[in-house]
Amino acid sequence: MMAAVEGPTTYLSNNPLEAYTSNAVDYNHYAGSTELMKLPLTNGHSEKAQTLEDGYVNKDKTDSVTTDQPEEPKTLHDESPNTRGMEQALQIRASQIVAASTDAGDPPTIRHPTTTAKQVISAKQFLVGSHDAVSHLRSPVPKIMNLAPTVLPGATKLKRRLEETNELIVCPGVHDGFSARIAMSVGFDALYMTGAGTTASRLGMADLGVAQLHDMREHAEMIANLDPQGPPLIADMDTGYGGPIMVAKAVQQYIRANVAGFHIEDQIQNKRCGHLAGKQVVDLATFLSRMRAAKAAKDELQSDIVLIARTDANQQHGYDECITRLRAARDIGADVGLLEGFKSKAEARHAVLDLAPWPLLLNSVENGSSPLITVDEAREMGFRIMIFSFATLAPMYEALRGNLEALKNEGKVRTRKELTPKKLFEVCGLQDSVKLDVLAGGTTFKEGI
Repeated sequence: MMAAVEGPTTYLSNNPLEAYTSNAVDYNHYAGSTELMKLPLTNGHSEKAQTLEDGYVNKDKTDSVTTDQPEEPKTLHDESPNTRGMEQALQIRASQIVAASTDAGDPPTIRHPTTTAKQVISAKQFLVGSHDAVSHLRSPVPKIMNLAPTVLPGATKLKRRLEETNELIVCPGVHDGFSARIAMSVGFDALYMTGAGTTASRLGMADLGVAQLHDMREHAEMIANLDPQGPPLIADMDTGYGGPIMVAKAVQQYIRANVAGFHIEDQIQNKRCGHLAGKQVVDLATFLSRMRAAKAAKDELQSDIVLIARTDANQQHGYDECITRLRAARDIGADVGLLEGFKSKAEARHAVLDLAPWPLLLNSVENGSSPLITVDEAREMGFRIMIFSFATLAPMYEALRGNLEALKNEGKVRTRKELTPKKLFEVCGLQDSVKLDVLAGGTTFKEGI
């Protein structure tokens, strides 16, 4: 339910979302904001405002306010229309906003739901009901429920799913922002940023260890933050890009980039794709050094990021050495194990049993060096995460090559009529951008798209 008040009220904010919205705005839309907002005076007192920022009065900019002392400060209860559901309270339809702004013709206003005092306060302090922040106002500020949706970090989402469920988390491999958007539009609730795909799409090169930390971190950060409430992203971290110091730095950067989980492997620095021949791995001590550095960096930042220990030793040293390495990594504190390059389905099944109840991740690479295992088979075997590293890269190659060959040989492409530019942009969040512009009072899309 939206509350409006007659009379103009301005904002002391440079944030476009808060600078112009409408004459009818749900106050709880601003939950969690630290910007200042002005509440209208409806009891006839001075139009000057008192400004508070994080609990302090800015006396240089404002004069004091005299307000009528209410008998009792009110509190919104669960039966209030503003608290009947987070989604209902927070939703503001663009059509209502446009109509309200057009009819009133005044600058936007926000009405304090339970008091008539005119105050300029920190929205964050207001919504959590902090009386300390406004103790020197003659009219107390009522306690308001914070109805803002909780946006959990991707790492926390992934960790909870591993700890609180027995589900198999299926992650399509994505290699850029567009493939990630498509995967989200299809409905996947977790994603995997493939190192091979990143190297191919970002650098135009084969997966031979040429992608460095800045390549992988920037790519992962972009994908992980396409949607703040979107699916968690697991990202390749290769070998950690150096010794223990570089491994720790890489983990810190992935955490700050909102990556939910990462795998770090035991190949030599001059590594290659796990499904190519000729792989070489470091000794056990070096591998565990990487694990300790990653765990230490994770613990220092108190992050829920999921640490996945990957071994590629099967090709060079055999299955038993892989199990030894993964057990040692588990004992150090790795959250999940990944044995790359299973030689048979039976070997994959045994690995789950040999390392139970520790969760394992299965990497499925079509036409790679391992047998193809379906999602249902992986679930029955007991794997907890399954990634499809080439799920978007290989089909993209086929589609692009087919269209480019048609253009070269026939002078035209074969794009279906329904795939208009607008349709493709809708996959990339076009409607979210339109909604944001309308909420901000913009007119960019007034004439349509």
